[in-house]
Parts: sequence; structure tokens; C-alpha cells
Amino acid sequence: MVSTTIVAVLAVYLIILLAIGVWGGRESHSVAGYYVANKKLPAWVIAFSSNATGESAWLLLGLTGMGYAVGIHALWIVLGEVLGVALGWVLVALPFKELTDRYDSITVADYLESRFDDRQHVLRILSAIVILTMVTAYTAAQLTASGKAFSSFLGTSYAAGVLIGAAVILYYTTVGGFKAVAYSDVLQGVLMFSGLLMLPIVGVSAAGGFSQLIEQLHSVDPNLLEPMGELGFSVAGVLSAVSFMGIGLAFLGAPQLLTRFISASGRTQIVNGSLLAVICIIVFDVGAVFAGMAGRSLFPGLDDPETILPTMASELLPPVITGLFLVVVLAAIMSTVDSLLILVSSAVVRDVVQKTLRSNLSDSRLSLYGKLTTVVIGAGALVLALGEVRVVFWFVLFAWSGLACAFTPIVLCSLFWKRTTRAGAIVGMVSGFLTTVIWVLVFKAGFYDLYEMLPGFLVGFVTTIGVSLLTEPPAAAAEELEAMRAAVGHPFKGFP
Repeated sequence: MVSTTIVAVLAVYLIILLAIGVWGGRESHSVAGYYVANKKLPAWVIAFSSNATGESAWLLLGLTGMGYAVGIHALWIVLGEVLGVALGWVLVALPFKELTDRYDSITVADYLESRFDDRQHVLRILSAIVILTMVTAYTAAQLTASGKAFSSFLGTSYAAGVLIGAAVILYYTTVGGFKAVAYSDVLQGVLMFSGLLMLPIVGVSAAGGFSQLIEQLHSVDPNLLEPMGELGFSVAGVLSAVSFMGIGLAFLGAPQLLTRFISASGRTQIVNGSLLAVICIIVFDVGAVFAGMAGRSLFPGLDDPETILPTMASELLPPVITGLFLVVVLAAIMSTVDSLLILVSSAVVRDVVQKTLRSNLSDSRLSLYGKLTTVVIGAGALVLALGEVRVVFWFVLFAWSGLACAFTPIVLCSLFWKRTTRAGAIVGMVSGFLTTVIWVLVFKAGFYDLYEMLPGFLVGFVTTIGVSLLTEPPAAAAEELEAMRAAVGHPFKGFP
């Protein structure tokens, strides 16, 4: 029987989200208001929102499941993500914020078009195609996680869980726009932070302490305590560790994360938010891995490792805390889906309708179309999620890499290399994106399951640089980058 306490906790959380949607809706009636909250977000909002967006359901269900399945080998993911977040805030955030403010950019495609003087809007169109395809798949995976969460915690059907999660997300995202998304991400990030501090402690305690946990894990499977897992220090083992670390590369240029830097009220907010962002990612990831490892010692033999967090919450905690953990899982899901929906809506309405088609629609009408687009894309992802239950971890990582490899190489080159050209950016975006897809479909199984992020990233960089060397950069590029560097200083200026 479903606990009324759990249901009550869930109801309170959903009511708060709906209220945030209504509150945020006051600034969602313009394009800039709906997509970047009029660039008024403070440091603490940006820090929590960026990490909550980047982590998603794969953290609460996927990474805890990896900790359960492979033990400390999953810590390579932690290392990659911590490095990625730190470098993203230190190297990318300040120069990107400076240039996007100079260009008056609302989307990443705005920035790319201005940076490369792309008067034919090729980069806008390509950006929209990549974002539309990957975000739909990404969102479907998150809604799949919603179905798993409701089923595990409340015993509802998988389909009912997907529908409930989708309905709430679509409401506050559509009504409240990016402001509601960002502030709901703060709430969700705090919940995730608290939950992943608590659960490993509870799990280790239930196992009899850390030393007892280690003994139990060794008896279950000694490979759980090996840095390279069951593969050892072989080619496959090293490539597996490198693949896990490669997950963090997306934090240097995935568009849903770059949008947070655009929305900051100024460069000071980025400097102030950097340390908080790094602390959050450490707690998130380390907590998830150790929670999964504790769960493996307490509940060995689960059919689906991605259910270990709800299993631990239900079996070890009182109903009110179990309800809070259901909320934590939903928070991870919602904090990513809302950002993805805003991202794809901006790609369609801002980049295609307003800028490419040169629509003369009013600002309020464009905002309305943005909300309708959010609903349509969300509905499409909902249909995909209802069709098939997937392994959240790997499906999310595929979409994560597709977005990252299309954008990160060209964004990094555009910020730090004045010779980067429009043609190089176009070829780099296409080749990076296609490489991730082709690698998964054709080559991955024959190359020790090497994560598609790595070849996609490499190809994106090589083609961007190679084509740029053969073509002419925009006339004003060198002056623009010099002005940016004069404004922000060297990459580490001002950071703690």
C-alpha cells in the first residue's frame, strides 16, 4: 500500500513547482525574458542551475546504478566531471559571457552567427537540427526515468509515472520560462545535494561502517574495489576509464549549460558562482557512487541496478524521508528536462523563426510560439518514452555526447583561436555530431565500447582547425578577441 506520507511530500513539492512557474511567468512574455530571464540571474542561481541541468536522472538513477554495478571504477566518472565543471567555469564562462554580451546574444547560435559573421544562417540551422534531434532523445530518457521513479516509490504503472512527470514539467516550463526553470533548478539542486549527502551515510551505517562495507563488497565481488574494475589494467580497462572521464568534456561547451552563462547578470556573478559549482558536482557524484556501492552490499542481486536508490530509500528510511527521496529523483529529472525544452524551443523560435526566416512577429507573439513549441517537443519526447523502457545511463550519455561534440570544439576554438573560420565551424559542428552517431551505430562495439564523446570531440576539433587553416577568418575576429581578453584578463583572473 502506498504511504500517504510519501504522497503528501510529493504533493507539496509539485505545488511549489507550480507556484514557481506562475511567479516566473511575469518575465516570460518576451523572447529574452522567456529564454534567458532577461540576463538577470545571480551567481548562486547560475551555479545550482548549471549543475542540476548537467546531472539529470542519470545521476540519481544512472550513476548510483553504475556504483552498484562496477564499484569504485565509477569514480573515473567523478574525476572527469569535476575537471569538466572546473575548467568550464574557469576557462569558458568569462570569455563566453563577455562576447555574448557584446553581441547581445540570447542563444548559442546567436553567438556563433555573430562571431563568424554567418549571414546565410547556416550555423543557426545546423544548431537547430542538432538540438532538436538530441534534445528529443535526451528528454525521452529523462521521462523514462520518471516512469521508473514513480513505479519504484509509489507502485504506479510505468506509463502513469511518465505522464505525471511530463505534465508537471511542461506546466511550469511553459508558463514560467527560463526564470522559473532556473529557480526551480535551485530548489532541485539543493534537494539533490542534500539527498546525496544523506544516502551514502545511511547506507554505510546500515552496512556496519566503512570497513565492514569494504569487506562485504569484497565478498560479493572483489572487482568492485579495483580502480579498473573487472577489466583490470588491460587495454579495455584503460579505455573504459578514459571513456568515463570523457563524460566531463561536455561541461566545456554543451549549449544547455552555456545558456546559464548568457543569463548571468554580469561577469562578477560567474566568478562568484565558480567555487559553489565545483563543490556541488563533487558532492553530487561522489555521493551517488558511494550510495550505489553501499546498496550493492545491502541489496545484492537487483535485476535493475538503476533502482538501487529507490530501493535503499524505501527499505532504510522512514516514509517522510522516502517521500523526499522520490522528490530528489524527480528533481534530477525535472531540472534537466525543463532546461532541454527551453533550449530546443529557443532553437526553433529564436534561431529559425525570428532570425533565419526574419519573421516580423511581435515579441509577445514569439514568446507564445516558444511556449507552444515547448509543449510540442515535450509531447514528442513523451511518446518516445512511453514506447520503450531504456537504460537511462547509456541513453542519456549518447544524447549528452551528441550535443557536446557538435558545439564544444567550435565554441572553444571560437573563444581561444582567432584563426577559426565560419567554414571550419560549420564542418566541425557537422563532423563532430555525425561522428558520435556513426560511432555508436558502426564502430563502438569493435573498439572496446569506447565512449562516443571521445572520437566525436577529436574529429570536431581536427576538422574545425583543418578547415579553418584553409579558409579566411572573419575580418574583425582578431580585434574582437583582443577586446574580450583585455576585458576579462587571463582565464584564471579573479577566480578563487
